Amino acid sequence: MGSSSFFAILLSFFIIFQLSYSIPFIVLHGIGDQCSNKGVKQFTELLRNFSNSEGYCISWRRNMGFLVYSNEGTGRNCLQQGVEAVKEMEELRGGYNIVGLSQGNLIGRGVVEFCDGGPPVKNFVSLAGPHAGTASVPLCGSGIFCIIADNLIKSPIYSDYVQTHLAPSGYLKLPNDIRKYLEKCRFLPKLNNELPDERNSTYKERFTSLENLVLIKFEQDTVLIPKETSWFGYYPDGAFQPILPPQQTKLYTEDWIGLKTLDEAGRVKYISVGGNHLGISHNDMKRYVVPYLEEKASAEVITRYPSSSSSHGMHT
Repeated sequence: MGSSSFFAILLSFFIIFQLSYSIPFIVLHGIGDQCSNKGVKQFTELLRNFSNSEGYCISWRRNMGFLVYSNEGTGRNCLQQGVEAVKEMEELRGGYNIVGLSQGNLIGRGVVEFCDGGPPVKNFVSLAGPHAGTASVPLCGSGIFCIIADNLIKSPIYSDYVQTHLAPSGYLKLPNDIRKYLEKCRFLPKLNNELPDERNSTYKERFTSLENLVLIKFEQDTVLIPKETSWFGYYPDGAFQPILPPQQTKLYTEDWIGLKTLDEAGRVKYISVGGNHLGISHNDMKRYVVPYLEEKASAEVITRYPSSSSSHGMHT
């Protein structure tokens, strides 16, 4: 073997190694959950194993789950925790993917849209995210925090006190009270750029920087009302029917956050799976989540650098 052939083969192996490197992902959990809980731990571990990518669950303080979501109407206090967490992780410096679970999707979107200086987010995979809001406060469960939350739910949902202390009130969107929602709801109207006098082009610019946005809706979801909010679908202002598909909402047609821009570029995937809220099967995880956590560029290297042994280990 000549020296030129040897170096060509060495170079091809080097490039294959570089391009087949998978960037890490983070998991952002939902209401009342924690990274230490069995379900979240198992979910994160399965994604690691299925994708062969490094993954991390990002924890939020307990009172940032169901209680105390936003600060001064921006949500920045909670979201700043996420930005600081990813900034401090050396493993994420080159970019990372987000896998959001329920309310965790709104935290993830807030990190993307609101906050400066973090590493770039490549792919955003959303499972059962209340992106367009929800018309009913999700169930909390049991325990002292949920007892407090249940009492708060009985209060006027758009009051300053509830908006300050009950996380889901920040994305509760009652179609028959849109005026008060826009005036008093402290988080989602900003996240979705709904306020006519406060629309921020930077939010749209950052959101449209995503390479892929994967929106997974659960067919039997009884937590999100309506379940189509997982795709940014929702009720029209002033009525609880019909349920509008995302493409018929003003958020989409007027492109407030860049969803239309992403969709027309072929970077939005609308996925529907069986099951109740977050009840995703292993097969659906492998089919709809894992491909966006894997590096798929190594096949391109084999095409560009053919050799007599290039067929070994090829994948279709």
